[in-house]
Amino acid sequence: MDQQKNSKPRVVIIGGGFAGLQLAKKLKKAPVDILMLDKHNYHTFQPLLYQVAMGAIPADSIAFPIRRIFTCQDNFSFNLAHVEAINPETNILTTNIGNIHYDYLVIATGSNTNFFGNTTIENCAMPMKNVPEALNLRGLILQHLEMAMITKEKDEKDALMTFVVVGGGPTGVELSGALAEMRHLILQKDYHGLSKHDMNVYLVEGKDRLLAAMSDGASKKAKQFLLANDVTIYNSVHVESYDGLILKIDDGMTIKTRNVFWAAGVMGEVPQGITNATLTRGSRIQTDEINRVKGYQNIFAIGDVSAIISEEYPNGHPGVAPAAIQQGAWLAKNLVHLINAEPTEPFKYHDKGTLATIGRNKSVADLGRLHFQGFFAWLLWGFVHIMSLAGFSNKTSVFLTWAINYFTKNSDNRLIIRSFNRQTRTVEPEK
Repeated sequence: MDQQKNSKPRVVIIGGGFAGLQLAKKLKKAPVDILMLDKHNYHTFQPLLYQVAMGAIPADSIAFPIRRIFTCQDNFSFNLAHVEAINPETNILTTNIGNIHYDYLVIATGSNTNFFGNTTIENCAMPMKNVPEALNLRGLILQHLEMAMITKEKDEKDALMTFVVVGGGPTGVELSGALAEMRHLILQKDYHGLSKHDMNVYLVEGKDRLLAAMSDGASKKAKQFLLANDVTIYNSVHVESYDGLILKIDDGMTIKTRNVFWAAGVMGEVPQGITNATLTRGSRIQTDEINRVKGYQNIFAIGDVSAIISEEYPNGHPGVAPAAIQQGAWLAKNLVHLINAEPTEPFKYHDKGTLATIGRNKSVADLGRLHFQGFFAWLLWGFVHIMSLAGFSNKTSVFLTWAINYFTKNSDNRLIIRSFNRQTRTVEPEK
């Protein structure tokens, strides 16, 4: 496949996440041809991945076909592809489907799990950054519960029933809360012979408090909610190693567990070839105030993979969906300005607030100067997430599933459809 120049400037977007989608949508009436490349043919609503992992909602309710989103946009096309390298000198992308020409290139590849160079932990702990990984996590949890039902060795049963979440940000807190909820509401009902007293949930966080990016009140309330649900929390400690059974913490403590879920950090997914680019903390590509990659004239980066360094944001803007969406919309305006040889406008981030849920009826909310927790924060969290999903079918599916789960205090999605082998990191075929 050899994509040649068109009469209109070609904008190639690598990545179909929040930033890439918003950019493409806002360029609908622009005098450009848009080509989006992604290794998946669907957009993933990542904030609800943990609910897929816990079997609370089906996987396809948080994924939506990219082509379906742009059915009515004539200047948009999509290719399922993996970008192997960027060649800035020739404005060519090397991909697994051939060479692709661009006039303007936008890197919106998002982020991946950061194991901070510890390959042993990377080989044994479970990440959760995409739908396949969430399904792997779900399969592992359910397989280990099934194994705990039949094992005769107490030490092995204890390890199978011990769950450690590493990372006290929103993902780690929400996953810990969901595990605690399973322990109290579901375990004894569905797994006769297992008791909630058999299951232990730990949360390990390197900072001195949870949800460090949120207010002190939200942090304290989140910790209070988790402790009330019998989650054991360790702050100001770091994981040194994990070999699949023994987790070692730098304060000398060890935990025997078959379940370590890693939510301790992310790093930008940077394509090969942009050798002049400067990478900041977390492997994010440093850009100027209009999201143009420093060192290049027609290459841009938006979303989690990018960082506009400023006095207010010394590490770049937060890696959250609202920031990515705003950058996508802002870059669309600036690309039109550049095409028309007009002055560009520096990106300005409007922080709309932060929400995190800890379980049933329990959430925390920071909305500007307004901080509140509990049931109303939980309702707001649910409303915002449902409205942010792509597609009416997904909104309806998640709302109905949540309603059923709420009143039954159970879920119908705890299915082992794809067995996961942690040793080989592969999905095992059905026998």
